[in-house]
Amino acid sequence: MVNRKKTVVSPAVTRIFGLIEKQARSFARPWVSSQYGVGNPFRVLISCIISLRTKEVVTAAASARLFRVAANARLLAKIPEARIARLIYPAGFYRTKAKTIRAVSGRLVREFCGTVPYSLNELLSFPGVGRKTANLVRGVGFAIPAICVDVHVHRVSNRLGWVKTRKPFETEEALMRIFDRRYWIGLNDVLVTFGQNICVPVSPFCSRCMVSRYCKRVGVTRSR
Repeated sequence: MVNRKKTVVSPAVTRIFGLIEKQARSFARPWVSSQYGVGNPFRVLISCIISLRTKEVVTAAASARLFRVAANARLLAKIPEARIARLIYPAGFYRTKAKTIRAVSGRLVREFCGTVPYSLNELLSFPGVGRKTANLVRGVGFAIPAICVDVHVHRVSNRLGWVKTRKPFETEEALMRIFDRRYWIGLNDVLVTFGQNICVPVSPFCSRCMVSRYCKRVGVTRSR
């Protein structure tokens, strides 16, 4: 459970976020959030499982192949694990993910009538589902305010000096105190796009960054 400390919304941070959002519009959005929306929690869930340690172009193609064969949990639960693996190949760890996808689909059918639950605790009880995936499903699939923290969100938030955290869960908790709830769902979309194209892990493009004057550049030793 997230430790609900007092929320202190930062006007300065939200203004900086607005500039980041403006610059992020110049680039393609993360595939899962741009492809699916409210009403597609199952596809968000399965695509997110496929996406772990996998390039977006591979995730997009693998998800499309899989959903052409099985568009819902009931159909997917009937497909042999080996076939799921072939359909999502060459996603990283495709055999492990195939096992997870079949297990998740089977449990959805057995315990939830084939529908994806929106409860954070219930989502986290599924194999292969961590806070990142669960919060993406809640935010993108159900429009429930949630902050999905991946490596980009964690890195950018710390580099800017918004948070001082070591773990993604701590970043999620800190961002929930800094940002008003209306920003929560969109944070991942914007910061992932920004982190993939401008605030990259090694040698970020500070010369092109619209918020470089406000950035503390934590951990940055070299930039472009």
